[in-house]
Amino acid sequence: MNQETMTTQATMRRSTIKDVAERAEVSLKTVSRVINNEPSVASATRARVAQAIAELGYEPDPSARNLRNGLSFVIGLVYDNPNPYHIIAMQKGVLAACRENGFGLQIQPVDSTSPSLADELVDFVQRSRLAGLVLTAPMSERKDLVDALAARGVALVRIIAATEDPDDGLPCVYVDDRNAAYEITEHLIQLGHRRIGFLWGGPQHRSSGERYAGYEKALQDYGMAVDAGLVVSGDYTFDDGFRGARCLLALREPPTAIFGSNDEIAAGVLAAAKSTGIGVPYELSIAGFEDSPFSRQSWPPLTTAKQATDGIARQAARLLIASLRRHHAYADHPMTTRNQGFMPQLVVRGSTAPPQLRPSSSKGNQ
Repeated sequence: MNQETMTTQATMRRSTIKDVAERAEVSLKTVSRVINNEPSVASATRARVAQAIAELGYEPDPSARNLRNGLSFVIGLVYDNPNPYHIIAMQKGVLAACRENGFGLQIQPVDSTSPSLADELVDFVQRSRLAGLVLTAPMSERKDLVDALAARGVALVRIIAATEDPDDGLPCVYVDDRNAAYEITEHLIQLGHRRIGFLWGGPQHRSSGERYAGYEKALQDYGMAVDAGLVVSGDYTFDDGFRGARCLLALREPPTAIFGSNDEIAAGVLAAAKSTGIGVPYELSIAGFEDSPFSRQSWPPLTTAKQATDGIARQAARLLIASLRRHHAYADHPMTTRNQGFMPQLVVRGSTAPPQLRPSSSKGNQ
């Protein structure tokens, strides 16, 4: 059987380590040594095996590598978030990093308020034989939970809201929600708005507080008082955006602009405005946060802060995998283990404009 025939037959099915050994004319043990980057292989032999691996498209079996090296090649993504677009983008980003590095992915929704969450996550890691976890908010921002997992030997990377690297010895990817929210609020102020409503996301998420802090700081820097009557609590959902907006629009002096803590909230605001006959953007400007499909598919499209959620998640997974490889001495896969920050960028669209007088109405009472 000639070499071309062997290659064709091998590539029609999943190539095995035996195919590589036959192609390179070496033993199975030699192929294994090359795959595991052992030093006791002559350079010419190593090159021949590498060429056979490339030609056959051979990929080592992760489960076999687990047994040999004591490192699982599967990581977990843990989330508790009501926003489906955010979750999908997170999954997409982590999965991309896993595919780049030959890792598998287990996805686990959890109840972040569970008093036994640390035990549940340790059980998830052990039962699924995971190498580590990518923790999203709000779990990633619970110091007690993070410390408990670290104390029990769970490798993890956190995705958190912060203006700078916390430098607390625990790996993370951090997102500067505060300054991005400042830019959104500043944009509304510079358009001429003086009564700007703010709709909170879930208070258990640090991002909600960071976005409110950016809103508050922008008002203060422009000499505007923070009016507690224009601030409404809620969660990161369309329904809470709708309800919060209806409350604000019923005021005797309603806001001329509303900043929703995410795009789902802002889409709810847009629906509330349309349900009451208020024109957007000239009677009411609306801004969101994250640049989800809600912001691009609504009419008018929403001004927002573009947050690369999939890129953030991808970097978090890369950071976790790099940390795992560093601890297991995978010198053939050099990757950075440095924390990285992201800054969402203001995107101005048709939902914001200078304010115009709204037709008078006697419907509202403060």
